[in-house]
This record gives sequence, structure tokens and C-alpha cells, in this order.
Amino acid sequence: MIDAHEDEMDPGTGGTLPIDMEWSLEVLFQMLRIPSPSGRTDAVMQYVGDVLTDLGLPFRLTRRGSLLAELPGRSESVDRALVVHADTIGCMVRALKPNGRLELAPVGTFSARFAEGARVKVFAEDPDRTYSGTVMPLKASGHAFGDEIDTQGIGWEHVEVRVDELANDEDDLARLGIQVGDFVALDATPELTDAGFLVSRHLDGKAGVAAALAAVRAIVEGDVVLPHRASLLVTIAEEIGQGASHGLDADVAEMVSVDNAVCAPGQQSIEDGVTIPMGDMTGPFDYHLTRRLCRLCRDHDLPYARDLFRWYRSDVAAALEAGAGTRAALVAFGLDGSHGWERTHVRSIEAVAQLLTLWLQTPLTFARWDAAPTGALADFPSGRQPAPTEQWGRLADE
Repeated sequence: MIDAHEDEMDPGTGGTLPIDMEWSLEVLFQMLRIPSPSGRTDAVMQYVGDVLTDLGLPFRLTRRGSLLAELPGRSESVDRALVVHADTIGCMVRALKPNGRLELAPVGTFSARFAEGARVKVFAEDPDRTYSGTVMPLKASGHAFGDEIDTQGIGWEHVEVRVDELANDEDDLARLGIQVGDFVALDATPELTDAGFLVSRHLDGKAGVAAALAAVRAIVEGDVVLPHRASLLVTIAEEIGQGASHGLDADVAEMVSVDNAVCAPGQQSIEDGVTIPMGDMTGPFDYHLTRRLCRLCRDHDLPYARDLFRWYRSDVAAALEAGAGTRAALVAFGLDGSHGWERTHVRSIEAVAQLLTLWLQTPLTFARWDAAPTGALADFPSGRQPAPTEQWGRLADE
């Protein structure tokens, strides 16, 4: 059995790498300006591919459109995966309404309350026919409905899209080329404040993509030789629960996904640093890997917090449910108002990118054990989870 005091989990690294935040924010703003609700992500993946091409990193796409790039390392196999998602919440046209407006169905899980007032793009099948519009409550004017505007219900049946075209009935909408099933994307309208806050829709999970790309760029431009080959997997259906259910290399021993941290009353997540979630609605993340990430933050003075998420799942859940035999953890940038008007801080994106560079420079959590998918019980590193074995022994004897 591996000695519990063996310091295999805390090897030295080359230290944090400089993160070009001006470049990272430019990449993030470009992604935010590209609508990409789950199911309509080709354009944003084209942009991510262009960024990787500029960095000189080869990549390939799955038949469904997820992107898989590889960071070279000294290992023969691809031992690590860094996973992010470029898709966002959005909507689809459920029906053309007799009043010339559009009934909506959500793509991803979010309340219609967070869509009310949003400016949107309606994408007809004809690529030359894209229309602007606004998500409106059915009773939108106090001049028309009085106090009823304050008592109407909340839900998708209580909102509609007012298309910015002369459309008074279903036939007018049909002449515009709008059909049931067309995508409706909420405009991001990003803003960077003087205090360093980034306010926008769809920071979940494009801020994570920006952090991962910034970390990859720092490694490439720093000519850092990683101890393990690593893949960057950019998924395109995380918001509908499918995420990293495909695309992972079979040899991957460790997976770290990047997503948002829940900044809200009752939560411990921080908006200006890294949050390491210990678990979410699907259960705990890997015991050893999560604590190792915390140690890396402590050892390198990165601000961090631990948290638990109650109504939350990520690419990690999709990968493990699909059968991935990997250690898996989540690294999160702070996010206030998720799936609505979201806000994070530049320091949080930077801290996540720095942690990723640290993690990628270290050997596997248990280098000898994790090198293969299976091993002998005698080699299992159980000493990292101490248990009151003496008490158990007495009970067994009784």
C-alpha cells in the first residue's frame, strides 16, 4: 500500500505562468458576440478553432461538433483532459401566434423571468434572414393593463417575442421565413466596468472557455513541456445535460472541467478568485483531485473558496454518467446571477487560468496508481482517506 505520507500529490511545478488578460478578454468578448445556444454552435466553434490555429495547436471535431485539441507532453498517452463548454442557454420558436408574435420554448434550464426584456436574434432557416426582437410579457404596458402587469404569472406561457418587423398575424411571420423550431438567441451585450467587473449574459460558460484558452496560450508561448499529454475538449451541449458525454480520450486519468461558481446567499463561492466545488447535485467530485487543486491554490497564493452546489451539474456529470473512468473535478469562476444578467470579475478569470497552468504542469494525482485504469489493491492509495480501522477491528472481533 502506498505510504499515506508520500508527497506524490504535491510535487513542485514551474509556478504560475503569466496570463495575458487583455488577450483573454478580447477572446471572451468575441465569443459573447457570437450567438451559440445549445444546438446552434457551429459559428462559435469556428471562432474557437481559429484561436487554436493561431496558437499552432492541432485539433479535430467530433461529428456532433465538439472540439478536441491536444497539448503535447512527455507521456505516451493522453492522460489529462481540460473540459469547457461554448454553448449557452437560449430558446426555440414553439409556435407562430395569431397576434404576429412568437411563443418560446427554453433551450437549457432557466426561468422566463430572466428572459423578460431581453433583446434577441431570431434565426430563420434562410441564413440571410435574421431578425431582431424583444422578449415581452403578455401584458407589457401599464397604460393598457393597469395593475395587471404586476400580477400576471411567471413562465414561458406568459412571454412572447415581439419581432422587429411588420407582423400582425401568423401569415406575416411565415412570409418572413420564421418557422417552428427556429432558434432564438438572447443578446449578450457585454460590458466591462472600471472596477473590473464583467457584466453580460452567457458568461456561463464562455468565461471558462476564455480562461482555458488563456492558460493554453501561456503554456504554448512559454514553451512549457508538460509532464502529461493533455486534451482540451470544448463541448457544445452542456446546457442541455449532454456536455462531455463524448469526446474524451479513453486513456484520460484526470479531468478538470471549468464552469461557473454560484455566488448567492447561502453559498461560499467568491467572485474575485477560484472556487473549488466539493460536490454538486450529482454527488461529490473526486476526493483527491479536488483537495489537490485546493493545495495548489494555497501554495501559490491564489484566492480560493470551497463550496457545494445544490441545483447544478456540469460537463463532469455528463462524462461520468457516460462511463468515463477518470478522476474528475470542477474549477469555477465566480458568477453572480447565473443564467440571467451575469457578473464576474476579471481577477476570477485570471485566477482560474493560473490554476489551470499549475495543474497541467504537475504529474498525475497519484502518478504510479493513476497511470493505468486498474491496479492491485495493495497499491491503492487508501492512506489519503484515513479511517478508524482500530474501532472497526474491535467490532469485527465482537
